[in-house]
Amino acid sequence: MKIWILVFLGGGIGSVGRFLVSRWITSIAAPTFPYGTFVVNVTGCFLIGFLVFYFTEGRFGMATVPWRLFLVTGICGGYTTFSAFSYENVSLLENKQILTFLTYTCASLVFGFIATFTGILLAKAI
Repeated sequence: MKIWILVFLGGGIGSVGRFLVSRWITSIAAPTFPYGTFVVNVTGCFLIGFLVFYFTEGRFGMATVPWRLFLVTGICGGYTTFSAFSYENVSLLENKQILTFLTYTCASLVFGFIATFTGILLAKAI
C-alpha cells in the first residue's frame, strides 16, 4: 500500500478522534477553560511518545515504518499537531540542542500567535 494512503487514512481517524474526544470533554467540563483541546494535546503527546519509542526501527526492523507512518504521522498528526511539536522539542532536549529548543519553542509560540491574530485581522477586513 502506498505510504501516503496510510498517512491519509490515519489522519482522518485522528481528526475524528480529536473531534469526538474534544466534544465529549467539553460537554462534561466547566466552560471556563479549553479542557477539550487540553486533553487532546496531552493525550496526543502521550501517544506519540509511546508510539515513537515502541516502533523504533532498531526494535522491530524496517517493517514497522508503515505502522509508524500510519500511527504517528497519520493518527497522531490528525489528532493533534501539538504532539509532534512536543516530541520534536523533547528530541532537541535529548540531543542537548538547548538553543535550538528555546528558539523553536519561543518562535513557534510567538509567530503562531502573530499569525493567528493576523489571520483574524485579515478575515475581519474582508
